[in-house]
Amino acid sequence: MRVMLLVLIFCVSFAYGFVVAHRRVFPYGLIRHVYVGAADRGWVERTPGRWRLARDHAPGSDLTEAERADTEKLGTLGYLGAVRPAGEQAGITVYDRDLAYDGLNLFISGHAPEATLMDMDGEVLHRWTIDFRSVWPDWKGVRGHPGTEHWGYVHLREDGGLLAVFDWLGLIRLDRDSNVLWSYAGRSHHDLFVTDEGMIYALDLEDRTVPWNAEDRSIADNFITVLTLDGEVQRRVSIFDALARSEYAPILWRVRGQWDVLHTNTVEVLDGKHEHILPAFRKGNVLVSFRALDTIAVIDMETEAVVWAQSGKWRAQHNPTFLENGRLLIFNNIAGDEVSEVLEFDPLTLEVFWLYRGSETVPFFSRE
Repeated sequence: MRVMLLVLIFCVSFAYGFVVAHRRVFPYGLIRHVYVGAADRGWVERTPGRWRLARDHAPGSDLTEAERADTEKLGTLGYLGAVRPAGEQAGITVYDRDLAYDGLNLFISGHAPEATLMDMDGEVLHRWTIDFRSVWPDWKGVRGHPGTEHWGYVHLREDGGLLAVFDWLGLIRLDRDSNVLWSYAGRSHHDLFVTDEGMIYALDLEDRTVPWNAEDRSIADNFITVLTLDGEVQRRVSIFDALARSEYAPILWRVRGQWDVLHTNTVEVLDGKHEHILPAFRKGNVLVSFRALDTIAVIDMETEAVVWAQSGKWRAQHNPTFLENGRLLIFNNIAGDEVSEVLEFDPLTLEVFWLYRGSETVPFFSRE
C-alpha cells in the first residue's frame, strides 16, 4: 500500500511539473526568477534545456559534429539571404504629425530605475533616476529581486518631482533633481493615484492568514494605503476584507489554491461625475482591478466594502478607467489565443462600443 502511495505521489508530481514547465503556471515564475538570479551570480551552471537563457548560449558550443553539419545546411536556405545588418539610424524614425497627438512623453522601462521625459522629436528633456540601495541600504531581501532593478510605475508632479514605485518593495518621492524626499517601505506595487487634494492612494501587499472554508490559509492581501504628499500614512484598507465582507464575496470561490488571490493592479479614485449612472460610482469610491479573479470592482472607502463588481468579457485585465462619457476603457490581456484587446464598454450592460485588436499583419498581444 505504501509503495502504491509513493508511486501515485511521484506520478502526480511529475505530471504537475510537466504542466508547470509547459503552461507556465505557479511556481514557474518563482523557479525561473531563482534560477536566473543564481545563474547570473555563477552559483549554478546554465545547462541546455528550458531554463537556459538564449542570450547566454554560444552557437554551436554544445553541438555534435552531425548537428553542426545540419546547422550549416540550414544556413544555406534562401530566407537567410534577406537578412541584413541593422542600420545606423536610431531615435524617432517615423513621426506622422497627422496621426500622433502632440505633447511630451514620460516613460519607464525594465532597464533601470529611471524615468525619462521626451518630446515628440525624441529629444530627452529630463531624466530621473535613483538606485534602490541608495534608498534602502539595509534591505535584506532576496538578491536579484526584479523590483530593485527598475520602477514599475511613476507619477509626475507639477513641481517636476516624481513618485516612483519599486514593485513589491516600496514607494518613493523624488524632487526634480532625483533627491529622495521620503520613502515608504510598504511593498507597494503596480499603480497609484493622486487626488486633486494631494492625497496618494497606493497599492501595497501584506502576507496574512485568513479563515478559509473552516481552516486558516496564508494569502497575499492587497491594501489601499492613503498617504499625504509628505509620506505620512493616513489609513490602510484591506482589499481582501472589502471583498469578503460584501455581497460579492462569492467571487472568491474562483480562487484555486494560489497565494496571490487578488493580484490587484489598478487603483483609481472616482470623482463623482458618474454617480448618476450608479450610486456606487460616487466621489471618493475607488475603482480596482483583480487580475487573478478576472474582475474589476469599486470599493466604498467609508464602509470598506466592495459595492460593485463586474467580469465576463476579459481575462487577466489591466488599467480599467472611467471615460468622460461614463463608459469604461479596459486592457483585456487575454481576449483569445495570442490576442489582446482594448475595450470601451458600458459598465452596467457590458455593451462594447469600441475595441482594438491590432491587425493580421500587426497583431496586438501581451501575455502578461
